[in-house]
Amino acid sequence: MNKGRVKILTIAGFDPSGGAGILADIKTFEAFKCLGFAINTANTIQNEVEFITPYWVNENQVFEQLNILLKLHQYEYVKIGLIPSISFLIKIISTLNTQYTVPKIIWDPILSASAGFDFQHNLSELKEVLTSVYVITPNWQEVKQLSGNEDAKKGAEELSQFTNVYLKGGHNEEELGKDYLFFEGKIYPLNPKNKKPIYSKHGSGCVFSSALTANLANGYPMLKAALRSKRYIEKYLSSTNELLGYHKI
Repeated sequence: MNKGRVKILTIAGFDPSGGAGILADIKTFEAFKCLGFAINTANTIQNEVEFITPYWVNENQVFEQLNILLKLHQYEYVKIGLIPSISFLIKIISTLNTQYTVPKIIWDPILSASAGFDFQHNLSELKEVLTSVYVITPNWQEVKQLSGNEDAKKGAEELSQFTNVYLKGGHNEEELGKDYLFFEGKIYPLNPKNKKPIYSKHGSGCVFSSALTANLANGYPMLKAALRSKRYIEKYLSSTNELLGYHKI
């Protein structure tokens, strides 16, 4: 495993509650002893219960943030969360690929907020994105939207023809704890281990994706990284009985 503090970049929105977005990403990176860098794509008006609207950061400003970081730093792993459009995401990936080391990108495809806001992404260029990223981490509802298949597991398997997929379990009885990793042509079910009670958390999807990014950056192979990240999110969900939790290994 990597012994030094590895650098990770997150490109996502700012959530003032700290439960999701770049604040949650940085907290998670630090918990895994990684050095986190962040680029803000949107200032969101929300708390852990209610999402009002995103105010998107000007595209030129986002790239100014990215370019000045790339002057001094190289990132082997980059997590991407909230973005204004798929075409914008393609431009981000293209810029990242100009690094000396082409990074592995973990895309958490946020299509709607847990409080009910729909970002209404045009998915016509989805295949180009999928073939450009290392892994995507949709939940059950997101994978149905991305694949067009109402069977989430089959939809994830279809998407895995283009990239690796970690299907995150949802919060209802059908989906709870049912995670699947689709990696290099194989399917790995990941079952919950934590016997403590778990509680829904605002931003839990962001936290998991950040944990997966950190574990990969720390040198763990994909399956081990996925297992470690699942155990981390279980502890996070058990940390409080409220919608905001504590980050700890």
